[in-house]
Amino acid sequence: MADPKGFLTTGREVAKTRPAGERVKDWNEVYVPGSLLPIISKQAGRCMDCGIPFCHNGCPLGNLIPEWNDYAYREDWAAASERLHATNNFPEFTGRLCPAPCESACVLGINQPAVTIKNVEVSIIDKAWGNGDVTPQPPERLSGKTVAVIGSGPAGLAAAQQLTRAGHTVAVYERADRIGGLLRYGIPEFKMEKVHINRRIEQMRAEGTKFRTEVEIGRDIDAAKLRRRYDAVVIAAGATVSRDLPVPGRELNGIHFAMEYLPLANKVQEGDLTVSPITAEGKHVVVIGGGDTGADCVGTAHRQGAASVTQLEIMPKPGEDRNANQPWPTFPMLYKVTSAHEEGGERVYSVSTTHFEGDEDGNVQFLHLVEVEFKDGKLEQKPGTERKIPAQLVTLAMGFTGTDQENGLVQQFGLELDARGNVARDAEYATNVDGVFVAGDAGRGQSLIVWAIAEGRSAARGVDRFLTGASELPAPVKPTDRALTV
Repeated sequence: MADPKGFLTTGREVAKTRPAGERVKDWNEVYVPGSLLPIISKQAGRCMDCGIPFCHNGCPLGNLIPEWNDYAYREDWAAASERLHATNNFPEFTGRLCPAPCESACVLGINQPAVTIKNVEVSIIDKAWGNGDVTPQPPERLSGKTVAVIGSGPAGLAAAQQLTRAGHTVAVYERADRIGGLLRYGIPEFKMEKVHINRRIEQMRAEGTKFRTEVEIGRDIDAAKLRRRYDAVVIAAGATVSRDLPVPGRELNGIHFAMEYLPLANKVQEGDLTVSPITAEGKHVVVIGGGDTGADCVGTAHRQGAASVTQLEIMPKPGEDRNANQPWPTFPMLYKVTSAHEEGGERVYSVSTTHFEGDEDGNVQFLHLVEVEFKDGKLEQKPGTERKIPAQLVTLAMGFTGTDQENGLVQQFGLELDARGNVARDAEYATNVDGVFVAGDAGRGQSLIVWAIAEGRSAARGVDRFLTGASELPAPVKPTDRALTV
């Protein structure tokens, strides 16, 4: 145990954010650099090293949280990094982007503020990079087997790294111009600077993983031909089909999916564009969807100089405390204020968009909405609550409905889909096509980054077993486990 009295004597402290008025003027990460260093060891000391650490259960990766908390408390950063990497390929990603279901499951959280597990995690990995403790781990010998990974998001990268380290020759195919998937073009720079992706890619290259960008399987390469070229294939293409809003006026200019809007802002930060073709500058912006992707749109609009930002959510405002039907240690749906919300804007709950209104040139100008409420388990409109708000740029951030089926990948492989439209798989992450596996959102549906990494690791084990008849890689997460979405 780190500090036997730590949870009694030390209060919870989290990373400090830069003033909102300062950070909206740049695209750097929102946190004050180095703000965790003076406090993180004591924060790690709040961990009680429970007899049954429910944080293990809360984390889809099964992270060894009490162990690396103990090392962080003792400031043995190399040992902490080793324990952290034992279950997580990319803790710098999860430490910045994961909503931390582990903290919801923390035993201390029953009657006190939970341990700042996420902050400890990111401190350990940042220390490890700074101290040179993160190095390439190439395999001792090659198996002679080849694997293609389709998609370079967290699931694809985790599967590729595990399989490369197991001795297989792995090539990752990505249809975008850079590696990283939604980590690269879906996550704004202010939430995670892309240097964290770039140095992981360099580590993986040094280990032997090959990367092929601007290649879309199903269009540029026939999927069936790809299968014949490789001994196994892992599909980690994500759930990239955005949920649409089929209401009158949807065709007006200025209404975009979030995944049309956010990647362009990131391309500006990459230096590909001087100004985004879709910008919020000087406009009244409405974001439809109250989740994390919606919050990313809010923060991006602030930095582009929006005249106003309004975020709409069809569901009621969540409470600040657990509901009775979401008891500890489950991951509760609570009201949360992200860094983007701290920067301004208005959040409106229990409303539904009825239609859009445009000007004579076909540009959206207003969004018409109505309040809704639950009656007999169904959402119904409240008469007399209709109104309109200014809307010169609208982003649709209402989630995703499944993997892309228009590029031919599903059909060319001959893949079966489940009832939700995801690629069907068994407990070993194998599809109905021999030697073809699926991991992450493509098989699970829209979920969390921590689930993507867990599934990538688990699918890699299934592939390794398929190729060799056995596997020393970690046991798989069951694909039937319930998805946690935000």
